[in-house]
Amino acid sequence: MPEVTVATDTEAADTKRSDARVSAGVAGAASRVAAIARNTFREAVRDRVLYNLVLFVLILTGGAVFLGELSAAQETKIIVDMGLSAALLFGVFIAIFVGVGLVYKEIERRTIYAIFAKPVGRGEFLLGKYLGLCLTLAVNVAVMGAGVSLALLYVRGGWDPLVLSIWPAVALIYVELMILVAVALLFSSFSSPALSALLTFAVFVIGHFSAALKGLAATAGGAARVLFAALYYLLPNLSNYAYITAASHGRTPTAADFFGGVAYGLAYIAVLLAASALVFQRRNFK
Repeated sequence: MPEVTVATDTEAADTKRSDARVSAGVAGAASRVAAIARNTFREAVRDRVLYNLVLFVLILTGGAVFLGELSAAQETKIIVDMGLSAALLFGVFIAIFVGVGLVYKEIERRTIYAIFAKPVGRGEFLLGKYLGLCLTLAVNVAVMGAGVSLALLYVRGGWDPLVLSIWPAVALIYVELMILVAVALLFSSFSSPALSALLTFAVFVIGHFSAALKGLAATAGGAARVLFAALYYLLPNLSNYAYITAASHGRTPTAADFFGGVAYGLAYIAVLLAASALVFQRRNFK
């Protein structure tokens, strides 16, 4: 009996030590990812292009205010249409052209060797870069959405229900941009920045025509049918996030559509990041 008790105590102690090592490993990985994300955010914020884009969107929203005054009873619709469309397009610009440079800049400046000389995994590096740019986009999209809301308050001379009802559309725009950043990161993990940008933009365009791809797959035959069906199922369905026109008319997505779109986006992002880490893990920097 004493021997059994001693063995049991030893196993319990070993289990505790193992759990402690796992917890320490997870905490260490999280801290390393957070440090990379903070540095990426600081670099992106120092980039004047981001400030110029936000300023341009705010100016465009202000222009929509004056344009709306020329159209009777259409002020709010024009402001929301132009403001959110500009937020999406320039968010896409940031997601693509900054996203494809996340890895390339570190390789070009050879700082990636110093990073990997430390106890930083390649997957941790990619995840930190991704989260840093997503944080930058969150700040930019929030500023752009706030600009549209302020424009609505100015035009209406007070409260307007659209001030709040546009925010679900703003949130879905942000999820779409998160997907594009993950796509850009995947392409940049194995190709040049120019090709990565071109491929990511193609995914953005095709992703908004998923319904057309499905129709083409149903009507085409042979190899074309297989191609269109493969594109439909492999590429992200970005039409799930197209609520700008609905928002300009005061309509919001249903809870099922909103949370379904968010869940779909997060799942797709997880797959893309896993694929990026797998490809990047096999990349030779010599």
